[in-house]
Amino acid sequence: MRRIIFALILIGTLLLSLTISSKSLGNTTSTISESDNSIEEKLLKHVNIIKDLVRTNPNYNNEIAFFIDMEIMSGKNRFFIYDLKNDKIIDQGLVAQGFGSRIDPEGKLKFSNENNSLCTSLGKYSVGNSYYGQYGKAYKLYGLDATNNNAEVRNIVLHKNQKLPYEEQDKPIGYSFGCPMVNDIYYSRIEKIIDNSKRNIVLYIYY
Repeated sequence: MRRIIFALILIGTLLLSLTISSKSLGNTTSTISESDNSIEEKLLKHVNIIKDLVRTNPNYNNEIAFFIDMEIMSGKNRFFIYDLKNDKIIDQGLVAQGFGSRIDPEGKLKFSNENNSLCTSLGKYSVGNSYYGQYGKAYKLYGLDATNNNAEVRNIVLHKNQKLPYEEQDKPIGYSFGCPMVNDIYYSRIEKIIDNSKRNIVLYIYY
């Protein structure tokens, strides 16, 4: 009799633990899904803004655009190459932010359009001609908004740095002087797209 009671208690305990475990896994999946949905919704919102811009301005590429979500930690992919015609991300990678845009005590990033701020500036950019500088081939960026119209004066450019990691990681990567800076492997793919484009590609940095 005692053995039967003990067996029933053991079975009940196992069933209870499986139920709790199942609920925990379900909540984790839900949280991740909601986070991904939030990132995607924000991206699509900015994609629509760029679609409106390139539809009315023949100077810009209406098939491809670049997007950087500054709310995503720099150790995770947040530089998205987007196919405007087929509405899909075709490539993504890590990108460093300005040294002045480090997280403040309240957990937020700082952005600035001021010279010598070393900050990332939010807004839309036109990717201009290439030149060779400290990090090799780079592309000039021209700010299209009031929040980044000092980009040319500040020498804000899209450039590579081979010291930056290529794979995602759980900690922030290095900092730039305010420029969007990527690993040289990912940069080589970006470079091909820019060089093969007959029109200027728009880069949108948002938060």
